[in-house]
Amino acid sequence: QVQLVESGGGLVQAGGSLRLSCAASGRTFNSYAMGWFRQAPGKEREFVANIRSGGRTYSYLNSVKGRFTISRDDAKNTVYLQMNSLKPEDTAVYFCAAARTVVTGINRDEYDSWGQGTQVTVSS
Repeated sequence: QVQLVESGGGLVQAGGSLRLSCAASGRTFNSYAMGWFRQAPGKEREFVANIRSGGRTYSYLNSVKGRFTISRDDAKNTVYLQMNSLKPEDTAVYFCAAARTVVTGINRDEYDSWGQGTQVTVSS
């Protein structure tokens, strides 16, 4: 397993931007698929985006397509989530996750390691 630490959350007005970062420990980061999930109060944790090892294959939740971009820097053992045009409904705790192998990459059960989460609040 890898240890994951998220950062970059905060309070932003609707239409604003934030960039989340997730720093991973370990020497095999580049072999992991990485994902971002979010959990709003009273709701289940949902998939937001993922990026496969190699960085050329990714997928997004439909409601964030065109607004969010996932990327990774294997030299820094870090995955990012650039969030633009934020909406109040994006308010949630955002979690980073790592998986040795994935099938779809959109299911929570596919991921082996999780960060502690970072709060994103979008005001209207």
